[in-house]
Amino acid sequence: MTKFTNVIVRKPGKSLCNGITSAPELGQPIYERAVEEHDDYIAALKQCGVEVTELPALEEYPDSCFVEDPAVITRCGAIITNPGADSRNGEKDEIEPTIRQFFDDEHVKHIVAPGTLDGGDVMMVGDHFYVGRSARTNEEGIRQFIEILEGWGLEGSEVPLEEVLHLKTGVNYLEDGNMLVSGEFIEKPDFAQYNKVIVPEDEAYGANCIWVNDTVIVPEGYPTVLKAVQDLGYKTLVVDTSEYRKVDGGLSCLSLRF
Repeated sequence: MTKFTNVIVRKPGKSLCNGITSAPELGQPIYERAVEEHDDYIAALKQCGVEVTELPALEEYPDSCFVEDPAVITRCGAIITNPGADSRNGEKDEIEPTIRQFFDDEHVKHIVAPGTLDGGDVMMVGDHFYVGRSARTNEEGIRQFIEILEGWGLEGSEVPLEEVLHLKTGVNYLEDGNMLVSGEFIEKPDFAQYNKVIVPEDEAYGANCIWVNDTVIVPEGYPTVLKAVQDLGYKTLVVDTSEYRKVDGGLSCLSLRF
């Protein structure tokens, strides 16, 4: 069973309002509210018994509070990704010095061009990593990623995406063989061996929950998801991420947990 001891987060900047979005109809994030939500998120993480490293806001990168994308951390080392969106690519250089506080040179690897990879496309299930092939993560990025994993005695497999931005937009592992699935992931053969908890379409955003040391953090406003997670026997904490939803972000995007 995984046990997380450390979490890295980054404060949202005022530029968050200009973040990438596929849902402009939700309106721009309200910065002050986003800061409050982020503070509540950190408080929830601390309740799960982890040490939180909080990095300063980066105004030049509107989406940089989504620290999950520029790095993937495994039990064997860290992989600095090569984010697929041009406006976000520089975030990898900003996160790397912090990653190196936890890992030596031998345990920090890189995805290099022409490979692209976003951490939001990577889901860890024990020592296996599912990687979504998406608009942000390409075949070459996945090839490099799996090669690095195999060098550490880990393994990975590709999951083609048809509808969602990132893999973890629609599928999230809660440990103990339990997996939240929505939309295109309900029938994907890749996940047939898990206990799949099906998230209804009208609560699809709620599929993006995070497991942290036997507690599951659930986004606020998704009662069916919350009940399903509680019925599995997990302790739950609820955090509002509605401002981040406006720029395609959710609970998993906002932290690196290791």
